[in-house]
Amino acid sequence: MRINCPYCGNRDVAEFSSMGEEPAKRPDPQQADAQTAFVDYVYLRNNPAGPNKELWYHGQGCRQWLRVNRNTLSHKILGVSLAAGGDQNGK
Repeated sequence: MRINCPYCGNRDVAEFSSMGEEPAKRPDPQQADAQTAFVDYVYLRNNPAGPNKELWYHGQGCRQWLRVNRNTLSHKILGVSLAAGGDQNGK
């Protein structure tokens, strides 16, 4: 599998570390069911079969966090962008 890093170009997956599914929005600690919401936020993942947004770290390259949209059934990369914002060119 190859990932097209916005900074480094098309690279082998061995240069990256997968951090798994992109986490949901952090719950509001003031809401009534905050404890349950935080347990779900920290421990539960959807693990879908099909398109999934994941976080990957390019540790052996530019050391940037990437948001990778990947089909978990075929492992096909559907899109890559910087996790901290920016466009496909890394700007």
